[in-house]
Amino acid sequence: MRLFIALILVPLIEIGLFVTVGAWLGLAATLLIVLGTAVLGITLLRRQGVQAATALRMPLKSDPLAPIADGALVAMASVLLILPGFFTDTLGALLLIPPLRRLVVAQLARRVTVHAANVRSRQGFGDMPIDGEYIDLDTTPSDRLRPPPSGPSGWTRH
Repeated sequence: MRLFIALILVPLIEIGLFVTVGAWLGLAATLLIVLGTAVLGITLLRRQGVQAATALRMPLKSDPLAPIADGALVAMASVLLILPGFFTDTLGALLLIPPLRRLVVAQLARRVTVHAANVRSRQGFGDMPIDGEYIDLDTTPSDRLRPPPSGPSGWTRH
């Protein structure tokens, strides 16, 4: 229900702000601001992608989730800046402030529970059968175009 309310309210807020700010600044300035914040958002999103790739190559610190959450919030801020509108631009600009991002991460960390998963890799296949198909490359091309024989093969009979 919250998502439905947000889907209704956010466009209404944006329309109201477009009308109000557009009447105050004029059409050209309003469009210039909207396009400028979209370009800023795209630039930040590209830079965040490069920083995330660089961070993955660095050795992990004591808390590896904090930089990931911080990067995710900067990416979210970038997307909000790309979306046309003054309300989403304001939310995106607020998420670019580092102390506010840390506060959001702390609030989210209180609400999220992390469960560790234990994954074991299989060293070998043991007695497990491996099913597959092959093409005999020693045959002529016309032999390869012939349809396979119908019915079960000797390998799949039980």
